[in-house]
Amino acid sequence: MMRYAKRRTAILLSVTALLLLAWGNAFGYISGVTGTTFNLTARHAHVTAGDGGSIPMWGFALDGGTMQYPGPTLIVNEGDAITVNLTNNLPEPVSIVFPGQAVTATGGVPDTLTMAAPPGGTVSYSFTAANPGTFTYYSGSHADFQVEMGLLGALIVRPSGFVETNPATYSAYGDAGSAYDYEYLFLLTDLDPVAHEQFEFDKLHKVDTTEFTPVYWFINGRTGPDTLAPAKAGWLPTQPYDALARMHPGDRVLIRMIGAGRDLHPFHTHGNNYHVIAKDGVRLVDGASNEIGWSDFTQTVVPGKTVDGIFTWTGAGMGWDIYGHQQDIDNPPTGDFPGAGDIDHNGNGVIDNVAAEPGEDPADHGLPFPVTMPDQLDLTFGQFYSGSPYLGAMGALPPGEGGFNAFGGYFFMWHSHNEKELTNNDIFPGGQMTMMIVEHPSVFIPHYEGETP
Repeated sequence: MMRYAKRRTAILLSVTALLLLAWGNAFGYISGVTGTTFNLTARHAHVTAGDGGSIPMWGFALDGGTMQYPGPTLIVNEGDAITVNLTNNLPEPVSIVFPGQAVTATGGVPDTLTMAAPPGGTVSYSFTAANPGTFTYYSGSHADFQVEMGLLGALIVRPSGFVETNPATYSAYGDAGSAYDYEYLFLLTDLDPVAHEQFEFDKLHKVDTTEFTPVYWFINGRTGPDTLAPAKAGWLPTQPYDALARMHPGDRVLIRMIGAGRDLHPFHTHGNNYHVIAKDGVRLVDGASNEIGWSDFTQTVVPGKTVDGIFTWTGAGMGWDIYGHQQDIDNPPTGDFPGAGDIDHNGNGVIDNVAAEPGEDPADHGLPFPVTMPDQLDLTFGQFYSGSPYLGAMGALPPGEGGFNAFGGYFFMWHSHNEKELTNNDIFPGGQMTMMIVEHPSVFIPHYEGETP
C-alpha cells in the first residue's frame, strides 16, 4: 500500500509538471459569461478529481450545453435587469437562490425558499443587479444534498463605468481603493463521493446528509494539480475553470473568495498579506470612505459567504535586487546610479542599474544576492527553479532538472491552511492547492479575453 501511495504521488507530481507546460496561456481575468439573460439547465454528468476519480455530479449547463462544475460564472453590470431561466432535467425539483439580490420568481412550483422547476419543468428568476460585488448562487431545494451534488456557481456584478477592454477602468466597487490590474476567483467547495455514487446506482433513498465526510476539496471545480491546467482544458470538459494566478511586481490583484461548500476553508496566500476590502458584496469603508478592512494572509471562507481582497507583491525588504541590477561581482553599488562603476551589460547603450523596473523597491536596487551560490552539485533543484535567483532570469540547470518555469517567475503556493484539504482522497498533493506566479514586467498577461501583446 505504501509503494502504491508513493507511486500515485509521483504520478501527481509528474502531471503537475506537465500541466505547467501550458501555464503561459493563463490569463489575468475571470472566465465566465456576460449578458442579461441566462438559460441554465440542471442536469447530470461526471467530474474528474486529481487522483483520477470519476464522480457523478449534478450541475448547471448554459444554453443546453455541457453541465459544468461549478455552474457558469455569471458576470453582469450594475443596474442591469437580469433574467435566469432554469430548465430541470433532474429527478427532483430544483431551484436557484441569489443571496444579496431581490429576486422575483415566475412559474414553477412552490419550494422552501423560492419557486422551483419540477422534473422536466421550468422556472424563471429576475432581479436588478443593484450593487457591485462578489456573490454566489445555488439551489434552494433540498439544499443539503443538491449543493453537495454541485448545483452552485458565482455571480459577479461589475460597477458602473467598468469597460472590459480598458484596464484603466477596472475596479471591484467603483472606487480607487478597489481598483485592480488583474482579478482571480477562488470558489471553494468540498465533496463526499458516497452520496454521488448512491445517486448513480439509483439509491437516493439511502442518502443521509448528516453523515457527509469530504475527501475531495476543490477550487473552481478542480482539485490540485488540475487547478493549474488551462481554462477549458479538453480533458476536463465539465470543469472549465482554472485557478492559476499570475501578476507582475507592483500589480494590484483582486482576489474574490467564495465559500460554496459545507465546510469552512482557511484560504492562505504565500508571498504577502492582502487587504480585505469587502465581505458579502459590501465594501468595507466608513461614512467618510476610509478603509476599515484589514491585512490578512489566511481568510476563513465561510459557506455561503464571499470575501474580496487586494494583493500586491514587490519584493520589498528582501535586502537584494530581485532584478539583478548589479555592475558586476567586484563593483558593489554605491547608491549613486548611474555612476562610474555602472556597466552596460547588454551592450545597448543603456545602463542596467537605472531603477526603471515596475514595482522595484528602491532601497534594494542594485544590492547583490546576499550569498554565494553553491555549486550545482550541492543543490537540489525544484521543478519551478529557473536556475537563477533573479526575476525573469534563466540560469544553467543540470539535464532533467527544473524546466517548468518558462519565464523565470517566482512561484508562491496558495492553498487551504487545513492540511487534509491538500489531498485527493488522502493522496498528497491535491485538493485546494494552486499557485500565484510573479512574472517579470516584460511577460505579457492578458487582462481580458482576446487581448494581445
